[in-house]
Amino acid sequence: MAFPTTARVVIIGGGVVGTSTLYHLAKAGWTDCVLLEKNELTAGSTWHAAGNVPNFAGSWAVMNMQRYSAAMYRTLGEDVDYPMNYHVTGSIRLAHSKERMQEFERVAGMGRYQGLQMDICTPQELQEMHPFMQTHDILGGMWDPLDGDIDPAQLTQALAKGARDAGGKIERFCSVIGIDRDGDTGEWIVKTEKGDIRCEYVANTAGYYAQRVGEMFKPFGGRTVPMVVMSHQYFLTGQLPELEAWTKEQGRKVPLLRDVDISYYLRQDKNGLNLGPYERNCKAHWVTPEDPMPEDFSFQLYPDDLERLEFYIEDAMARVPLLGEGGVERNINGPIPYAPDGLPMVGPMPGVKNAFEGHSFTFGIAQGGGAGKVLSEWIMHGETELDMWAVDPRRYTDYVDHDYCLAKALETYGHEYAMHFPHHTWPAGRDKKHSALQSRLAEAGAVFGAYNGWERANYFAKPGDDVSEAATQTWDRGGPWEARIKAECEAVRDGCGVLPITGFSRLSVEGPGARAWLDSLTASRLPSVGRVGLAYFADSRGRIVTEMSVIPQSDDVIWLITAATAQWHDRDYLAARAPEGIEIHDRTKKYECLLVTGPKARDVLAGIAEADLTKSWLSFQYGKVAGKDAALIRVSFAGELGWEVHCDFDDAPTVWDALMGQGVTPFGMWALDRLRLEKGYRAWKGDLSTDYSLLEGGLDRFVKLDKDTDFPGKAALLSEKQKGVAKRFATLVIEAGAQDPPYMSTIWHGDEVVGEVTSAGWGYRVDKCIGLGMVRADLAGAGSELEVEIFGTRCKAIVQADQPMWDPENARLRA
Repeated sequence: MAFPTTARVVIIGGGVVGTSTLYHLAKAGWTDCVLLEKNELTAGSTWHAAGNVPNFAGSWAVMNMQRYSAAMYRTLGEDVDYPMNYHVTGSIRLAHSKERMQEFERVAGMGRYQGLQMDICTPQELQEMHPFMQTHDILGGMWDPLDGDIDPAQLTQALAKGARDAGGKIERFCSVIGIDRDGDTGEWIVKTEKGDIRCEYVANTAGYYAQRVGEMFKPFGGRTVPMVVMSHQYFLTGQLPELEAWTKEQGRKVPLLRDVDISYYLRQDKNGLNLGPYERNCKAHWVTPEDPMPEDFSFQLYPDDLERLEFYIEDAMARVPLLGEGGVERNINGPIPYAPDGLPMVGPMPGVKNAFEGHSFTFGIAQGGGAGKVLSEWIMHGETELDMWAVDPRRYTDYVDHDYCLAKALETYGHEYAMHFPHHTWPAGRDKKHSALQSRLAEAGAVFGAYNGWERANYFAKPGDDVSEAATQTWDRGGPWEARIKAECEAVRDGCGVLPITGFSRLSVEGPGARAWLDSLTASRLPSVGRVGLAYFADSRGRIVTEMSVIPQSDDVIWLITAATAQWHDRDYLAARAPEGIEIHDRTKKYECLLVTGPKARDVLAGIAEADLTKSWLSFQYGKVAGKDAALIRVSFAGELGWEVHCDFDDAPTVWDALMGQGVTPFGMWALDRLRLEKGYRAWKGDLSTDYSLLEGGLDRFVKLDKDTDFPGKAALLSEKQKGVAKRFATLVIEAGAQDPPYMSTIWHGDEVVGEVTSAGWGYRVDKCIGLGMVRADLAGAGSELEVEIFGTRCKAIVQADQPMWDPENARLRA
């Protein structure tokens, strides 16, 4: 067959993710697609992967991806007529602590919502499922009947066969040696040892070589891919006659066992056992000039390093004594790519149009099927069926240098099964971006959190407060921080508080007709010069893509402010659609913002500002604060009288000192989150995501369907408005106990699942636990009695009126 010189899509990398992407594209009718593999299929991390296929995930998006994979694999062999070794054995996860049992309850609740039955079990029930296991020191565990393991090579070959049968093409032993772009047509030119291929779209699915491939895109706006290659070991025992006899008698394998508090998995492999720890004393490879990445590491392994695993082996042998009888027959020590947070990168390549990524999978076999679906959707439609921000490559921006990636990869690998508590902050990789206020905030007692790499104050501790990492490892609302949050909320309610919101994403749209062009993208109506307003952007189905504050300077210059984490997402969203003559400028690092808010905010600013403080809510003006040039925006995410004071980065200390001289109380992001809940203000990628339409999200007042422009999603929203929404945004008051509902907690009406909580917390101005979420439309009216599942316990919840719980008439905001 002749080497293809053109294609619609070129996929670089022939592991499970690359072949899955080709398979999904071809099945959808995109047959003019080519996969390039430098060696044989599976030559990277795929061939030596353990092949475990769990549904369990702490992330809603990742669980959706893994659930899809597991279901797809159960029929794939028959679908493509290829033999598959896929063993659905079920799995057990052990819990040694109350907190771990709470985590299991939370994940089981998410699983039930997604149609997965995950059961919380007693030690006795678990031992009946796995008779070789000791259970005397555990509290209980979780049972997932659909967990199992699959042969990674067979899986990849099955996907490849299915892709070829549907019309996709695969070129093996074909290294990519360069990338170029035709300036006239915008086509990619993928250079290989066999020749060049011109294409519309390129996907980097190159596994642990993804960073090297990513360097080829730097001349076209790309960045260094944020990843590190880790060494993962597992070993196989010899055959165990007792296990063989039990398997023959029962007609099945023992369940896969994970002792997540110790940090290992143990599963049956033929009639032996496979033990795979994630050790704290882990090791990265190819991270120094003295240890460079080889040009080709296909089908190779690292030398054995079992000494690192001694503690885990001993613990596993105590848990399953049978393990000690088999010896070590074979050890696998191979490279696995890690992103800083341990989640893969699946989606648009940051800064590069018509280029995509699907790499850095630590659990590539479990996620490969779903990842291929998601990546193919991005390529074909520019959007995905479900919101996948958790794995979007644009979640990382310019702060993720090599040192950061290495520190986080070591931390994440060593805590692979760690619980992600709501008030806990992982310590590695911090202090990447500071405001000019850093030292002043620290002196005031700030306990910091990282937001897109920027250090912001979460709350302000008092002398003697326990600010240790250990204190935050709880699901409970209460902790050393809670009294401080309460006091900060009350200070904003009764007086005046100040919060530096460092790292707001600031974009400027500039060029002839900038206003008209931006207006054609949004469902909202843009404000006039001198005013500020929220604008919402939808995808083709009318779902929420993003929210931006719009501050027009003229018809040709529009300023935008968006969430810190949305920086590259929103930049690329605009840049990909900008016509010739319209430029998008990122001004994030130029300015600082201090939110000055509370009923005494006007009095405070009157003493230090040169500005018209009588201007109305949602106004914008230039002035001076503490003698420094500033832009004053009359808004407050806290829901009180207030101004955002935007000044040059280096002028912020002067402004801060002047505010402190007026007796203003510093408050942090955690207090702001509680305050905004009382107003029903939505948070991006929590309450505002592409899982919901603008109308479902209760944003009707921002959706102008009578606009002359045909903005994206308009037809879908018109249809939805006529038919009525299936879900509706609602505010609930929840009779919660010691814990607030986590993200995506299930909402029940009797025995029916009718919605999910998207954010929640205790509001100190109304003295209630508030949940924002999505509820079945017929139950979203005020007074509906529902239940919210919080760590396995159903708590009464009442739907509130469609208005803010605090200051429903916005009288305090408008004062």
